[in-house]
Amino acid sequence: QVHLVESGGGLVQPGGSLRLSCAASGMRFSDNPMGWYRQAPGKQRELVAQITTGGSTNYADPVKGRFTISRDNAKNTVFLQLNSLKPEDTAVYYCNTYYTNFFTGRVDYWGQGTQVTVSS
Repeated sequence: QVHLVESGGGLVQPGGSLRLSCAASGMRFSDNPMGWYRQAPGKQRELVAQITTGGSTNYADPVKGRFTISRDNAKNTVFLQLNSLKPEDTAVYYCNTYYTNFFTGRVDYWGQGTQVTVSS
């Protein structure tokens, strides 16, 4: 059973930084792509950043140049470094991984989320 646990959220002032962590278990971590999504109140969940098994990364336009995704396969952990935070970054941040199954297609797994609030 895949289990993802996020940590590191909190309240930060505009311009500040946070580092989110997601510890994974129940899977061969190095074989799975990992991602971070976020959901603000009243909005749909959106992709923030992804990292492939080979370490290639992809970012949503609003966070390019400010956020950095990385992974430590030895620790089964994926990170999201958030710099130059803005009030519009306020959201619950979710860790994600997925498998692609021939019969069911993509199957997603989610953590419980960690709240990031950017406010003065």
